[in-house]
Amino acid sequence: MLLEKPISQGDTVSLKLNAGEEIIARFESEDATVVTLHKPMALIAQGQGLGLAPFMFSVDPDNSKFKIKANAVVCMARTEEGLAKQYTEKTTGIVT
Repeated sequence: MLLEKPISQGDTVSLKLNAGEEIIARFESEDATVVTLHKPMALIAQGQGLGLAPFMFSVDPDNSKFKIKANAVVCMARTEEGLAKQYTEKTTGIVT
């Protein structure tokens, strides 16, 4: 059995929320009540496949840390490599 290292600050993570939304974000921290994220993006279905859209349109994602109640999160895991690269390109402009 492979041991996976714990999620740490700066990792790209995917979260499934109680409402059914799936988001990808940069992990900041978590405690018993809150998961803190940076630059969350919603995963959306497009004609060409999966895409990313802002999680919230009314705030500046670059200058905000998003606190999501821990009880609203169904699960959280590291994002698959291909989507993590797409997320990095979308949020930073860096092409890997």
